[in-house]
Amino acid sequence: MDNIPVDESSHPLRVGLTYNLKKNASENVAENEAPDMEAEYDSMETVLAIKNALESDDCRIELLEATEDLPLKLAKHDIDIVFNIAEGIQGRGREAEIPAIMNFYKIPYTGSDETTLCLALDKALTKRVLETYQIRTPKYFVISKDETKFNDSFTFPAIVKPNAEGSSKGISDVAIVSNPSELKSLISKNISLYHQDMLVEEYIGGREFTVGILGNGSELRVFPPMEIVYLDQQTPFNIYSYNVKQNYKELIRYECPAAISKEIETEMVQTAKKIYEVLQCKDFARIDFRLSQREIPRSENPQTRNSNSEKIYFIEINPLPGLAPGYSDFPMIAEFNGMNYNTLVRSILNSALKRHGFHFYLS
Repeated sequence: MDNIPVDESSHPLRVGLTYNLKKNASENVAENEAPDMEAEYDSMETVLAIKNALESDDCRIELLEATEDLPLKLAKHDIDIVFNIAEGIQGRGREAEIPAIMNFYKIPYTGSDETTLCLALDKALTKRVLETYQIRTPKYFVISKDETKFNDSFTFPAIVKPNAEGSSKGISDVAIVSNPSELKSLISKNISLYHQDMLVEEYIGGREFTVGILGNGSELRVFPPMEIVYLDQQTPFNIYSYNVKQNYKELIRYECPAAISKEIETEMVQTAKKIYEVLQCKDFARIDFRLSQREIPRSENPQTRNSNSEKIYFIEINPLPGLAPGYSDFPMIAEFNGMNYNTLVRSILNSALKRHGFHFYLS
């Protein structure tokens, strides 16, 4: 399986699409399991949407579910490049499983490599790295699943989340704690459900944004920030929880471009680009931020605000963002900026093709 790019004009581009499928509906989850255990996995509708976006006379797609027999499937099919959306099966480094296999067999693939994906999935480790580059992030500490020692001096309120999950997995509507007693109770519950370390992070009151990035090097494109606007402004702690994402049409609205000053937008875009490059992301990623709260009405003209007291906080990065059409944030950001779904998916593949030295690109 020593796949070296050949004369791509001699046959259609052969793309393997690697993915993990949701298997169990949430109503079938056992009582001792978390209802969002498969939050990161994709539906067959998403897989087929990507397949349809890529497939043409010049491009053939082979569906490769990322199960234990994936190496056997790779040996059976002659693949030029893999379009990877697989989240992996198990462990803190699960998102690295497919890139590591691809590198082992010398098969080109889309997206970041195994080192970047391992680092980014560990939220606390990512924060430690980015802090050395002067990236502002909320105060935090990690509670080990094996040694539940608590920092009683930590400032509340705080948000509790599994340290190595994505897609708001493990972030419930009661993820905010206001005192040590609530913290201990939620930590105990979460460790029993998710069997991993928990990140306790200072809650930053304010506005929430996400920034999409596409491409590499001189062709890198950073989309304007998209704001997640919570419709219930009376709730003391608004968070982009699993429930909110599942019911986004009733609970939030998206604004892109966001109603922020040019100064704040520029800083957020530049910070996102710096994070992307520091972590050596490839082809695409999405980065979440909070803008610290100020005691001013949101209706104030964003162009006249004094932004000196507004601070941008890095929350987390997803270098393997979801691509579910009509649901995932990354395709929404692209659509807000005039890029339809098919063009976005093809642009991700084209970025990887160019990076791997191919001379054939999808139009």
